Amino acid sequence: MMQNVHLAPEEDEDDLYSGYNDYNPTFDTEDLENDVAFQQAARTSHGRRPPVTAKVPGTATSRPIDTAFGSKATLTSSMGRPVTGVVQDGVARPMTAVQAAGYTKAAMRGSLFDPLGQARGPAPPLEMKNPDSSEEKIRQLEKKVGELIEESCIANSCGDLKLALEKAKEAGRKERVLVRQREQTGTSDNINLDLTYSVLFNLATQYAANEMYAEALNTYQVIVKNKMFSNGGRLKVNMGNIYLKQRNYSKAVKLYRMALDQIPSVHKEMRIKIMQNIGVAFIKTGQYMDAISSFEHIMSMSPNLKAGFNLIVCYFAVGDGEQMKKAFQKLIAVPLEVDYDDKYISPNDDPHTNLLIEAIKNDSLRHIERERKSMAEDYIMTAAKLIAPVIETSFAAGYDWCVEAVKASHYVELANDLEINKATTYLRQRDFNQALETLKMFEKKDSRVKSAAATNLSFLYYLENELTQATNYADLAVSSDRYNPAALTNKGNTVFANGDYEKAAEFYKEALRNDCSCTEALYNLGLTYKKLNRIDEALDCFLKLHAILGNSAQVLHQIADIYEVMEDPNQAIEWLMQLISVVPTDPHVLSKLGKLYDNEGDKSQAFHYYYESYRYFPSNIEVIEWLGAYCIDTQFCEKAIEYFERAALILPTQVKWQLMVASCYRRSGNYQKALEKYKVIHQKFPENVECLRFLVRLCTDLGLKEVQEYMTKLKKVEKLKEMREQRIKSGRDGSARNRREGSAGGDAGGSKGERLSAKLKALPGTSEPYESSSGKEIDASYIDPLGPQAERPKTAARKRTEEDDFADEELGEDLLPE
Repeated sequence: MMQNVHLAPEEDEDDLYSGYNDYNPTFDTEDLENDVAFQQAARTSHGRRPPVTAKVPGTATSRPIDTAFGSKATLTSSMGRPVTGVVQDGVARPMTAVQAAGYTKAAMRGSLFDPLGQARGPAPPLEMKNPDSSEEKIRQLEKKVGELIEESCIANSCGDLKLALEKAKEAGRKERVLVRQREQTGTSDNINLDLTYSVLFNLATQYAANEMYAEALNTYQVIVKNKMFSNGGRLKVNMGNIYLKQRNYSKAVKLYRMALDQIPSVHKEMRIKIMQNIGVAFIKTGQYMDAISSFEHIMSMSPNLKAGFNLIVCYFAVGDGEQMKKAFQKLIAVPLEVDYDDKYISPNDDPHTNLLIEAIKNDSLRHIERERKSMAEDYIMTAAKLIAPVIETSFAAGYDWCVEAVKASHYVELANDLEINKATTYLRQRDFNQALETLKMFEKKDSRVKSAAATNLSFLYYLENELTQATNYADLAVSSDRYNPAALTNKGNTVFANGDYEKAAEFYKEALRNDCSCTEALYNLGLTYKKLNRIDEALDCFLKLHAILGNSAQVLHQIADIYEVMEDPNQAIEWLMQLISVVPTDPHVLSKLGKLYDNEGDKSQAFHYYYESYRYFPSNIEVIEWLGAYCIDTQFCEKAIEYFERAALILPTQVKWQLMVASCYRRSGNYQKALEKYKVIHQKFPENVECLRFLVRLCTDLGLKEVQEYMTKLKKVEKLKEMREQRIKSGRDGSARNRREGSAGGDAGGSKGERLSAKLKALPGTSEPYESSSGKEIDASYIDPLGPQAERPKTAARKRTEEDDFADEELGEDLLPE
């Protein structure tokens, strides 16, 4: 019995193949020849016993019976089939039942255990593909089409719409070649419909992206009408979007509804989006009641912020105040589906938890949450500002209702913002007292709201030029929230207004450290550097602003002005050219460009920009004067008359412009008109010496009888003027003597500046019309600003008189002004 007992080996306990050679010795057929009992049984009559009829059903086979001595006796089957191991007709049948299939001990002799047949060597190499076969060509062509579709999509996402369309067209061409090849090879049943659908859909999308709407609609029609594309009907949504862009709203609604009918109800989100598009199309057409029904259905099935806001807009359009309130309550009841900020605060000092919170505090999911929260706040704030003036009897009552409704929702923090917005609305309505009262209510609230209110109060008082109050509230805003860039900017403004530019620059820098995108602080810092004459730093600030804001007119003007200060006219002109591309009708910028070109000597460009400035603002005296002088320089005196008449109309109390008009008539040879104009001037300004002198000269040249009258008036005016000068001179001498007596070190004579001031004081008082221009008319003789006169017409010979000598002596030749 011990020979059948197998002990477990002490070593190699983890041998995976142990026990494969262990089997019952009863089934050992190799030693049967030496088994006496077996050989005796085989030679006796037991091996040739006739078949025995089976007495028990189902026992068709017989089993060997072990004897007490270990021998075996076999029984034949009921069918007479010889039992395994029985010699029949002198041939012994092998006993296959006692060995494992595929495994024999004899096979293991002299060889290793190899149940997987690895000893047979590697498998034969695969059969090489034939690159010239039709199937291989079709497969490669399908791969190429797929690559083109991917390249088209990538180009679209990168913004290269033209390249995306070219790739989509190429994919369409290769797909048609692929279909023809399949038809030629007789494998048209294997056409890849998914590939065809992808090619057509991508092509239509690229057409729409390139605003080729007709081609896009035709391509979508090919997909929709093909019954082999099971989901092609959904693309009617895209067709509706194209019609919406083309402002064909009725067609867009029709296609949206057709798409809605073909989308099963299990796709709830897609159906909601299509209904939202239908509502927007109804708003575009002014069918507000139909739009209301669409948005009401959306808010009852799957409420969202956009649908709620559009519903408020529709009720506002129809003027239903009660429904506006209900829609606003539905809007603020929409779940935001954003985690609260508490989860980003560490509950303990666990370093692992703190590290995890720091990792998720600014990740992409956090950015999405912030954007969603910001969008919700914008919708609610805009809706409140829209309905507040109309849902109640007064604007204030409407805002109060909105504030209470928001306080009862999970947007509680927006209530304070609505209150501040209420104060801002008061400002727009010019109700400063109510705005101040509303903002002062926040002085006892939490620091963030207090800082915002104090910032607005400081801004209000700064606008009213009450710098003391503005400074107080700016200090309150900064102390409440030191990291509020708006509060720091206002504090800097108050310091700037008091003239402390260095300290103002520090506040602006601190505001920028807290918020580098605070453009107000950066702009004010540039202005401060200009005041401090730190031109390079100011230019650096404005160039940074230009990079942030792009085409800001104020920033471009400041950069051009700095380059002008730096005496770089070419750069100044370049930046002013950018500026007029933003504000092409600004007369100040155009005149500045004209001035720069004039300084550079380019008169034609200067005239162009001065004339454009005059066209947009024909009341700028400097521009009018330059245009008039330019016309005179170019010998267009008649054109100059137009500009000087405009100046005389703007400044009717200044005789200068009317004298220039008369001089233009005289220079152009129209002496009669010049004489009439001088007479009109003399009536308005009877004590103007220059007008009288030209009247004397013209009357003398034309041989008129009024010459003696004007000569008499001229002498009286000159005598009166001389008396005034003497009185002023005597008064000046008396004051000078008093000063010399009062101060021992006084000068003996007046300076040149005193003599000039004396001449100015000698002129008539400003109450008379003449005196408004007398400041520039100090000299007794008038110099014609229009230069030499044109040749006078010859008159009949006459005897030279005393008046002629007087005229030649007084007037002389006209000279150009400096």
